[in-house]
Amino acid sequence: MSDRRARLARRIAAFREWVEEWAHGLWHGMVEHPASEKIEKEAEDVEDAFLFACFADAFGIPSPISYYTVELLPSLGDEFEAWERRMWDRGSLLERKGQQYHVH
Repeated sequence: MSDRRARLARRIAAFREWVEEWAHGLWHGMVEHPASEKIEKEAEDVEDAFLFACFADAFGIPSPISYYTVELLPSLGDEFEAWERRMWDRGSLLERKGQQYHVH
């Protein structure tokens, strides 16, 4: 009976080690790894480019697409305000990409 308990304890300990290692790897890959920051910035750039293509007239650039995309505004209202603030605060998208890739 004691041998059986010892084997069960070893199996439980091995399983706990595996779960801890797996959880650490998941946390590292999702939060700690530097690639996650780059992926987040790239996703933000893609979203910015989409919103800019849809609502370029908000910045004084005439766009025939804006006539059709104005219907998206109610569903993108909160995101639109944050995007507009981001676009006015920073330089152009090209300047940001140039800094990212060291293009001068």
